[in-house]
Amino acid sequence: MANRYTLIHLTDVHAVADGLLHGRVDSTAAFGNALDTVVAAGQTVDAIVLSGDIADQGDEPSYRLVARALEKAAGDLGAAVVVAMGNHDERGAFRSALVGDRKGGEPYDVVSWVGGLRIVTLDSTVPGEHHGELSDDQLGWLASVLAEPATDGSVLVLHHPPIPSVLPLMDGIGLREPERLARTLAGSDVRIILAGHTHSASAGTLAGIPVWVGPGGAYAADTMAPAGRTRGIPSQAFSRVDLTEDGVITTVVPMSSAPPVYELDTEVLLSHLAGHSG
Repeated sequence: MANRYTLIHLTDVHAVADGLLHGRVDSTAAFGNALDTVVAAGQTVDAIVLSGDIADQGDEPSYRLVARALEKAAGDLGAAVVVAMGNHDERGAFRSALVGDRKGGEPYDVVSWVGGLRIVTLDSTVPGEHHGELSDDQLGWLASVLAEPATDGSVLVLHHPPIPSVLPLMDGIGLREPERLARTLAGSDVRIILAGHTHSASAGTLAGIPVWVGPGGAYAADTMAPAGRTRGIPSQAFSRVDLTEDGVITTVVPMSSAPPVYELDTEVLLSHLAGHSG
């Protein structure tokens, strides 16, 4: 691999065009704040990746708000945009208002290129259901896409994680038969799988490939809620994914309105630490 890539991974945006999500969360503003944070950092970003549940009600007005915010941020960053379907998304509105095509109810499976890096998006949604599935046709298509390795490898993006969750709620609404996906990916050039759905950051492997489940962009699922209870908490975050010559680094970026604990010039801090070495 000759090139390094930085991806910004956002998931479970749950944008709403009017009002508050669950009557409490301004999820659309949270999405805008996340993008503003990335732009303000002034760092190189190669792609903005959204892994589903982009509009809470799957409606066109919400998708249009997201599309405008993405267009501005991607333009400021010079970054590509990659989007995937989630169980809250509606294929027709998603296609027409967010990605600008009119293929209606077909699964949204696409390949995007960022330099020599191939990003493959799989639509794991089942219309009208919350669990995820991948059809034989989709897995066959994926196998044909991955048959020829990409110069800098591939990233796979889908909404439903192909690994278990510690959240009991997810037991019946995760990706079904992930072993079928594992067989398709075995021996491929996929370097990492990016997913969402659980609103809780977690990591695992599938067919020896790292799996990263991003934190919720709208709110977090409490993984230490009392037994028998499911609880959403007002915590918002996104992920930074760096693909280097040696591997992949995933980093949670929490969003907070609180002032920083400290903020120092990096060179001054490095000089200070060097003076105290040994």
